[in-house]
Amino acid sequence: MTPATRLKPEGRKRCSQSNCRLPRLFASTLHLCYNPNSSPNILNLTLPNRESGFSFLVRNVAAQEDRFRSVFRILEKAIEARAFPACSLAVTFRGELVGHRAFGHFTYDLASPEVATTSLFDLASLTKVVATTAMAMLLYERGVLDLETPVASIAPEFAEGLEGGLGDLNSRRRDVTVRMLLAHSSGLPAYEKFFLRAKSRDELLLAAFTTPLTAALGARAEYSDIGFIILGVALERLTDESIDAFCQREIFGPLGMAHTTFNPAQAMKDYIPPTADDRSFRHRVIQGEVQDENASVLGGVAGHAGLFSTVGDLAIFAHAMLNGGHPILRASTIDLFTRRESAPEGSSRALGWDTPSMPSQSGKYFSARSFGHLGYTGTSLWIDRERQLSITLLTNRTWPDCHNQAIKRVRPALHDAVVEALENA
Repeated sequence: MTPATRLKPEGRKRCSQSNCRLPRLFASTLHLCYNPNSSPNILNLTLPNRESGFSFLVRNVAAQEDRFRSVFRILEKAIEARAFPACSLAVTFRGELVGHRAFGHFTYDLASPEVATTSLFDLASLTKVVATTAMAMLLYERGVLDLETPVASIAPEFAEGLEGGLGDLNSRRRDVTVRMLLAHSSGLPAYEKFFLRAKSRDELLLAAFTTPLTAALGARAEYSDIGFIILGVALERLTDESIDAFCQREIFGPLGMAHTTFNPAQAMKDYIPPTADDRSFRHRVIQGEVQDENASVLGGVAGHAGLFSTVGDLAIFAHAMLNGGHPILRASTIDLFTRRESAPEGSSRALGWDTPSMPSQSGKYFSARSFGHLGYTGTSLWIDRERQLSITLLTNRTWPDCHNQAIKRVRPALHDAVVEALENA
């Protein structure tokens, strides 16, 4: 029996773009850039049940306007200062959704649509944890994935990139493990503009697989998009299934994350804030398609980027992580993947996830047992197990281009204000 046959439950149907429908509430506050003749799509998912150990996230936002007045003002001021035009926030605390608000418009033009909490955002690198790392966690605890497996044993192309690089570094490519890709300690560089020379998925993957190492294995932690592109392919080969199909069936469906998807259907795009006015590569406004150019060439589905979601869905995901992983994971698996790696020395990285450093985008209050991640488009998810707290912030700070870095000041201030508001309540 192959891994693929083990992992595909009988009787479940994959979601297809043609039969997906979004609930009516999705477009409830949108007035512009809205096609009244379109039929918003909802994903065909398997919904959770209590027998599976699922703990429903209780909505309790009645007091949010008073409790989070200072938090909301930070976001309003950020929009006024043009840190980003649109944002959506979710706060969970001790099993309850206690904050759930959206601010701003799709762009800085006040005639553009207002943002709703049901608006989908391009998650950028949050894809790495919500999809790719979550998939790795599932495969690990099912015995399909060994963290010490050499990457080249799953994807032989990786061993073919033996020429180039520094000294004899690339002679050790065969020793790079799945754990190293997850911990960003493989020696691969952070990023390459593959999209400038790769015109197809196959060409881009070949470029990624043959990228020379720039550091010795395990010698340093360098956050690497390239590593997660390769990891995504490795996981797909283990399951004989694409990341998007696997995650819809095994993660998003069981959790009830009905608004989480790669490659949103055409009917959904009017409800997604744009991320870029791309005048150099695609020569169009990027709305409802992945902002990351490498992921775009890969067809919108990749291990490092491509996922779209709402703050409500990510609050459900965070709640599951705080609830011992039910119904999709065991608590011991979460402990393993969110614990900071002991090497390389000084790294804040866990397996897939990041942990608070000093200074941290999570602010000054998140405990040492916290874990989270950031996304290039201005997204973030931080989870504190000691406080039983999660904070999700989704923005399109890359609109109209990626030069604005003000989000780096907004995030820590926001996280600190949330913690202070909860402690003073």
